[in-house]
Amino acid sequence: MGDLTVFLPLLLVMGAFLFFASRRQKKAMQATIDLHESLQIGDRIHTTSGLEGTIVGLTDDNVELMIAPGVVTTWMKLAVRDKIAPQPADEVVEETIELTDGDGTRD
Repeated sequence: MGDLTVFLPLLLVMGAFLFFASRRQKKAMQATIDLHESLQIGDRIHTTSGLEGTIVGLTDDNVELMIAPGVVTTWMKLAVRDKIAPQPADEVVEETIELTDGDGTRD
């Protein structure tokens, strides 16, 4: 009986840890499933490898992404990491890059 009372708190802590860890994993998996079910043509997304693209085609298991004008690639839905939220027009910042020679003069 003495040995059981020594290990009982340890078993309770380990059980609680496993319970909460599996619960967190289930929530993350459900969020991923919800994301994949909400994908629509025209959505901008990131893939797990860091590629950005626009969805131009959907099947049950695959998405077709336009990554450049006229360039369409096919990816598994599992490779979609997240959607890119559209930016309002007033928040879009345009950058201007000036090309100069090494001596600072512009051609």
